[in-house]
Amino acid sequence: MPATENPVARVAVDVPLAHLDRPFDYLVPEAMSQTAVPGCRVRVRFAGRKVDGFVLDRRAASEHSGTLTPLTRVVSAESVLAPEVARLAGLVADRYAGTTADVLRLAVPPRHARAEREAAGMPGRPAAQPGEHAPAAEAVDSRANLTVGLGAGVRPAAEAVRSVASSAGGSGPAGVGQAAGVGDSGVVATGAAGDSGVDAAGAVGDSGVDATGAVGDSGVDAAGAVADSGVDAAGAVGESGVGLATGIAEWGRYASGPAFIAALTRGRSPRAVWAALPGPEHWAAAIAVAVDAALSSGRGALVVLPDKWDVARLDSALALRLGSGRHVALTAELGPAERYRRFLTVRRGQVKAVIGTRAAAFAPVADLGLVVCWDDGDDLHEEPRAPYPHAREVLMLRAHDVGAAALVGGIAVTAEGARLVSSGWAHPIRAGRKTTRAFAPRVVVGGEDSGARADEGDAARAARLPTSAWLAAKNGLERGPVLVQVPRGGYAPALACARCRTPARCAQCSGPLSVTSGHAIATCGWCGALAGEWACPECGHRRFRARVVGAERTAEELGRAFPSAPVVSSNAQTRRSAVPARPALVVATPGAEPVAAGGYSAALLLDGWALLDRADLRAGEEALRRWLNAAALVRADGAVVVVAEPSVRSVQALVRWDPSWHAERELADRTALGFPPASRMAAVEGTADAVAELLGVVHLPPDAQVFGPIPVGDQRVRALVRTPLSGGGALATALKQGQGVRSARKATDPVRVAVDPHPLT
Repeated sequence: MPATENPVARVAVDVPLAHLDRPFDYLVPEAMSQTAVPGCRVRVRFAGRKVDGFVLDRRAASEHSGTLTPLTRVVSAESVLAPEVARLAGLVADRYAGTTADVLRLAVPPRHARAEREAAGMPGRPAAQPGEHAPAAEAVDSRANLTVGLGAGVRPAAEAVRSVASSAGGSGPAGVGQAAGVGDSGVVATGAAGDSGVDAAGAVGDSGVDATGAVGDSGVDAAGAVADSGVDAAGAVGESGVGLATGIAEWGRYASGPAFIAALTRGRSPRAVWAALPGPEHWAAAIAVAVDAALSSGRGALVVLPDKWDVARLDSALALRLGSGRHVALTAELGPAERYRRFLTVRRGQVKAVIGTRAAAFAPVADLGLVVCWDDGDDLHEEPRAPYPHAREVLMLRAHDVGAAALVGGIAVTAEGARLVSSGWAHPIRAGRKTTRAFAPRVVVGGEDSGARADEGDAARAARLPTSAWLAAKNGLERGPVLVQVPRGGYAPALACARCRTPARCAQCSGPLSVTSGHAIATCGWCGALAGEWACPECGHRRFRARVVGAERTAEELGRAFPSAPVVSSNAQTRRSAVPARPALVVATPGAEPVAAGGYSAALLLDGWALLDRADLRAGEEALRRWLNAAALVRADGAVVVVAEPSVRSVQALVRWDPSWHAERELADRTALGFPPASRMAAVEGTADAVAELLGVVHLPPDAQVFGPIPVGDQRVRALVRTPLSGGGALATALKQGQGVRSARKATDPVRVAVDPHPLT
């Protein structure tokens, strides 16, 4: 017997097939009427088997004219899928040519029954009731309703997919932009996000539409909200009625910083790209002030960081700023029970400030007023699972959708951040040159010092260091710890013939040979075979030389060069979070640098060529980001020596400590060449036949360019498809429809589609 009230449940079924990417209607039995609430987990029968799903909405009737299948069971009456998160999942799926089911797997953690029972008695926001209006279904099923002026021809992406699957032709409704009309077609968006489309580095929108007023009805200009002319920083803090005096100290060093905090405290939604000053704890304290400002206006805040180490730093800063119990941290390291318990705390509205790694971008924060993406250039922000969204883009979509403030920050600035500023979607927050020089250490390019003594030069050569780097380490050790950044881990990760320099390869599989210590036998990095009898195929020589020196050998050589100083190693496998202030050589790989109490006295950035010579569009940008993050740990009176070619732009930006200049130049170069973020690019990878089939059925935009396919190993090929930003939505829609055609045909060979992949090689 069906439920007497709203007997129809719209369910997002966990089926990752592109041609079935839409909600389905099910009948709610009377026995499940009180538990099948919007947002809860259910089991349903789909195509002859039982699958999981989420109830998006309860309705009085269905548009389906046939008989509805009843729900199999309610897994839990806990409403875990918030309507705004369901809507965001649809936007992300459209942006990245994926399916809503794939995004929901990233957004909602797996259920942990015991944690759910333990949290059942905790106070919080009441669960959604069967009879109340919950617009999640409309958000997923009718994402194009976020647009106006399109007429009656707008259809959900899944419906367009079904049309293509049946006719093998057509590219869907003309003019429908990706990201549910927030995207690329120049469409004007409505709803909570405000009154115009936006251009968020091609993520929130590629139309180039000016974003003035896009934040909503607050009257704040999208970029000018940060500048907020006429706002006196000190007065604004006083008017807010909250204790943000220390916010002046943290943000007063930036020209637009106080105005940004003032706008947040007044409930407005400024958007900014922030080039943070160096200092191991400054950025965390500044973000804590921004979160406090958002909370003081009665709204929630969400901060996404690259890894658990950054989360721990901000966690400490927020505990100091807000006190205990006012925020939660969400990371994978918590374990399934604790992570789910904290997720429920957020979903029930018990806390309104959330920090975490990339999956936290989907956290169901109530009344979201601020999103922050810290160090957005870190590749840890990109999800390795389909549809491979980047946390920065997810947060920008979310900020636009709900009308929240947005802050993209880092010690370095990315080309994507520069595009946000150049498009007018965000305002830059940066310190003046005088302030920057007061906080930044002195940076020099390593080389031979003509004034060095002969014995100093010999000692430097024995340690394989330029004389200036050796002197910086020697002088730094007299005042505290010295950081040594080495691009590669291991001992000697790449070998060559000692006589003719031919790269050493495995005789069995041609893989690269490496050694793990000075006395170890060379082994193959692919098959693991020992190469004890190796001989150079070119000259017959049997001795190796290191093509690349890893962190372990560097630590060994520095230990011999400075026998009185202890050597501390930190890498991805054995990472240290902090080191004491006493003298020591701290050898670390990029991203694993521990924080030194009081800051490092000096830093050596070795083998810069290894970072700059990578086959990646973002190699220079990434090298600068890693250097700046390491140099930011050095105190202001310390010294930084970078061993790299001084004429390279990334090195110049480091010496000048001007990441914004580098990002602007990088963006200008990519714009001239047609590379992201000045264009939209998709990588299509699979077997040769599968890629050819997909490219054969899609109806790409007229201005799309296809490069390849080219072999990428293991009998797989990859093709790149590029369009201008104005065609980015059409490109994502076309690729999604093509995937729908293949799934409807039950194609067996999968094709991996990644929009704006990172890295782009």
